[in-house]
Amino acid sequence: MSLTRRTLMLAPAALAPLAAAAQEARAPIGLGERAAGPESAPVTVIEYFSLTCSHCATFHRDTWPQVKKELVEAGKMRMVWRDFPLDQLALAAAQVARALPAERYEGFIGALLASQDRWAFARGADNVAEIARIAALAGLSRAQVDAAIADEGLRRAILEGRLKAEQEHKVASTPTFVFGTRTVPGSMPFDRFAQLVGEASGA
Repeated sequence: MSLTRRTLMLAPAALAPLAAAAQEARAPIGLGERAAGPESAPVTVIEYFSLTCSHCATFHRDTWPQVKKELVEAGKMRMVWRDFPLDQLALAAAQVARALPAERYEGFIGALLASQDRWAFARGADNVAEIARIAALAGLSRAQVDAAIADEGLRRAILEGRLKAEQEHKVASTPTFVFGTRTVPGSMPFDRFAQLVGEASGA
């Protein structure tokens, strides 16, 4: 099945009914925090990302491995990932990612970001079939993929999270990072990222 990549035009007024519905419904099990690093780390960095964002893919490919090794695994920071889908396809992919156990989440989003050309941007691609092939490696069946995409509660909750990001952190593009109380948009090299972590920690 091919999904539209039509941009999600989500003004606060348009999202309000979805947010209310998400609050009334029981929170989907897959919407718990997805993160890497100890909760006791001195700095928590939030990354708002879209799985169809090429700049997010660049950060994950070029910067994240060094961030993970030198900052996260060293106990200097905790990374928290939050969905900010830019289009319908990114929303569907985020729903599938959220259907995975937390310990498989990072690897799956990494695989999706690394293979955008195949599942997101290839002309005439069966988007869901391509996502399902990657999800199968993480242990999800095609039926589970289809069920995740059809989960209206999960969809609404992700959209509610996007609205909250716009309201609380003024997120307008991806990737956007929140270093403590400082919001910084755009992909960046490791040195700049590490500098911002240091400033957030007061070092």
